[in-house]
Amino acid sequence: MRAARLIRMALLVQSSPGLTAADLARELGVSRRTVIRDAQALQEAGVPVRSERGRTGGYRLAPGHRTRLTSLHPSEAETLYLSGLPEALRDLGLSGPADTARLKLSATLLPSLRAAAESSVRRFHLDAPAWFREPSAPELLPDLARAVWSDRTVELEYARPGRDGAAPHGVSPLLEPYGLVLKAGVWYVVGRVPEERPGSAASWRTYRVDRVTALSPAPGAAEPFVRDPSFDLAAYWQEHAAGFARTLLRATATVRLTEAGLRRLPSVADPAGVDEALASATAPDAAGRVTLDLPVESQEVAFAQLAGLGADVEVLGPPGLRARFRENAHALAALYGAEPEDQR
Repeated sequence: MRAARLIRMALLVQSSPGLTAADLARELGVSRRTVIRDAQALQEAGVPVRSERGRTGGYRLAPGHRTRLTSLHPSEAETLYLSGLPEALRDLGLSGPADTARLKLSATLLPSLRAAAESSVRRFHLDAPAWFREPSAPELLPDLARAVWSDRTVELEYARPGRDGAAPHGVSPLLEPYGLVLKAGVWYVVGRVPEERPGSAASWRTYRVDRVTALSPAPGAAEPFVRDPSFDLAAYWQEHAAGFARTLLRATATVRLTEAGLRRLPSVADPAGVDEALASATAPDAAGRVTLDLPVESQEVAFAQLAGLGADVEVLGPPGLRARFRENAHALAALYGAEPEDQR
């Protein structure tokens, strides 16, 4: 661990001359005393680290010296493709290699180019999680990520949602995991069923990682699977994302909406379901309300989504969902039917 810290310190000093002991301690997660000892160790190893006093002082390398510890480890190079996703890197357990890779790249750049790279970082940021949704970091995500990196076939225990409010049921698919996708704060794994091989019709699957309840190596799959070199994860996701999102909507809620509720529906329900529902909406009635069949993930999810529309939505079916809204309305009426008692 200390050797890795010394390398990181040398790269920090080279890429950002003038860092103080306090700066380095903060970056390395150690004490200032440890930084001073590490600087001495670097000097003894032949790395000319100097400590200069004064307002423009700090740690620097001797003029003309550049460390050559800048070759990228494969894991560091891989994480560069995710460098705009710090939360994703943390969830995958790759934030350390990414930080080291960025330092190595920065250490190799001329000062003018380094400034341009830093300017770009300040101006562009890819924020995958959605507003108003806490990003999920499923427990088995790191294990699944290791299977993706190493091309290992796995057996999943997966809780597949039931249709029309039915309870989820477990399935145990075998999967050659080709890649992971982070969409609006939710992780998905894309893979191929191992029975399908190059030369036959490909059979691809997409699973929500937070519904994977267990993960194990596939029986008899001792060697890495052979990837289809023509598979493009980004292109696949772009082509199939909308269809996959629709497959998650396994139930239907029949609702009557006011004009205001119709305007607000896209902000509370799943976009794939809203588009389909609006295409089949009835003409407004005498009160200006429209009736439509809204595809939803489950009655539980539908209640949480539609409750946000308040009196601008009336749930007509299924009966269980309407009953839940009726019970909720009675509870609210009892709660707000009288003035609150004086608590003073």
